Amino acid sequence: MAMASEGPDGLRVLRPDDWDAWYDTLLRAFGGVPEAAEERELWRELTEFDRFLGVWDGGSCVGTAGAFSFRLTVPGGASVPAAGVTMVGVAATHRRRGVLTSMMRRQLDDVRSWGEPLAVLTASEPDIYGRFGYGVATYALGAEIDTGRVRLSVPAGTDDVRLRYAAPAEVLDACEAVYARLVPRRPGMLARLPEWERVGLLDPESEREGASPLQCVVAERDGRIVGYARYRVKLGWGESGHDGTVLLEDLAAPDPAVDAALWRFLFGIDLTSTLVARGRPVDDTWQYLVSDTRRCRPRLRDSLYLRPVEVGAALEARAYAAPVDVVLEVADAFCPWNAGRWRLSGDTKGATCERTTDAADLALSVRELGSAYLGGVSLAALGAAGRVRELRAGALAEASVAFGTAGPAPWLPHGF
Repeated sequence: MAMASEGPDGLRVLRPDDWDAWYDTLLRAFGGVPEAAEERELWRELTEFDRFLGVWDGGSCVGTAGAFSFRLTVPGGASVPAAGVTMVGVAATHRRRGVLTSMMRRQLDDVRSWGEPLAVLTASEPDIYGRFGYGVATYALGAEIDTGRVRLSVPAGTDDVRLRYAAPAEVLDACEAVYARLVPRRPGMLARLPEWERVGLLDPESEREGASPLQCVVAERDGRIVGYARYRVKLGWGESGHDGTVLLEDLAAPDPAVDAALWRFLFGIDLTSTLVARGRPVDDTWQYLVSDTRRCRPRLRDSLYLRPVEVGAALEARAYAAPVDVVLEVADAFCPWNAGRWRLSGDTKGATCERTTDAADLALSVRELGSAYLGGVSLAALGAAGRVRELRAGALAEASVAFGTAGPAPWLPHGF
């Protein structure tokens, strides 16, 4: 098999007439469960064909990978081009034959040629992507809240927020405007391209697992939508009565009163005693409003993985929480153009990052640099684990403070 050829076989850019076979290969790699027609069609519409790859063996597709063109909020509020690596799969018949490595090699070369300094992904199997330089950069908070026993203490102004039910599709534009206003505030959030708002409305009955169709409540001030929550309800009954569950899909609010009003609504839905939330920010507000954290059963999970594709451009793209002047010795075997020493000088207003021959202050791999990039994983913690080596006394503490974020914790609001 000619793995790296640009012909009828081997590795090539995806063609529109190949999409169905390509997507079937992807679905098979993830268990072979068919998708609803509307879901499949939407992903086809979102496919950027010149940024997607397939590997072919004869007439069969045996490998898939893509890279959406996103913009990612970074510390300081800048919106930076980032390749959203997605839909990566290899046929079980072709494992351990270099298919994945060939796609990752070609993809990162392409991303570099497009001038995008970052690549990001969510990992179905986290141990796969470390060898290609991706490090976990954000975590997501989940909870299973006993709303029958847990009370909320809400801030002043909560009672002034008006809530109303709305059909999710009818208020989609207004909800998307709320989301767009929040994007610059938090590192890790994605500026959604047109049509991406439709992903949040996908609601095939086959994936509800007995829950209701998607429901929506919006928060209003002066007749204008300023927040929303999308959720499902799964009713249940036990010997002592109702035992239903609220399944939160999405919640967005610009200030404490709106946020608290939406959470209070979710806590109080009739015939339910549990609220399940997944994929929320690690600093999500409900944690500081509840009467009993233990009965919320909080848990963390890895979320966004990040890789600097161009170290210099990536580090210059963000701001730093404190002044920093540090020389980094970066190891990057998969993208050797990043390897070597870089002097990073920056503060809250911006930064420069250039090649240098000066002595290194810290040594780390591009994977650790990716983990620390958004401020959600501290360089000091990585140093304590032996993943970052301090070569100048005090350099690790200085850099760790600078790479942190004084604002909201980084968060990926949805998968891709």
